[in-house]
Amino acid sequence: MARPPTNGKGSGMPLEIAQRVDAQGLSCPMPIVKTAQAVKLMVSGQLLEVLATDAGSSKDFAAWCKTTGNELVESSVEGGVYRFVLRRK
Repeated sequence: MARPPTNGKGSGMPLEIAQRVDAQGLSCPMPIVKTAQAVKLMVSGQLLEVLATDAGSSKDFAAWCKTTGNELVESSVEGGVYRFVLRRK
């Protein structure tokens, strides 16, 4: 079971996920498209969790965050499911 993201200040307190996107089974570019749509509805600082099964999604999300200025807080893979936690800029 994946651990929730923490606040990065050593307290171990989980951060609150404001929005979730299930992009499992979708191929590129749809996980990024769904993510971009969700981020537009969020306010700065909120967290978005994305689940994807596309093997290229790790590179896609890193590049998308760099391009858009959103922060990739956490990235993991378990059982073929890629999990990303992003912070809205």
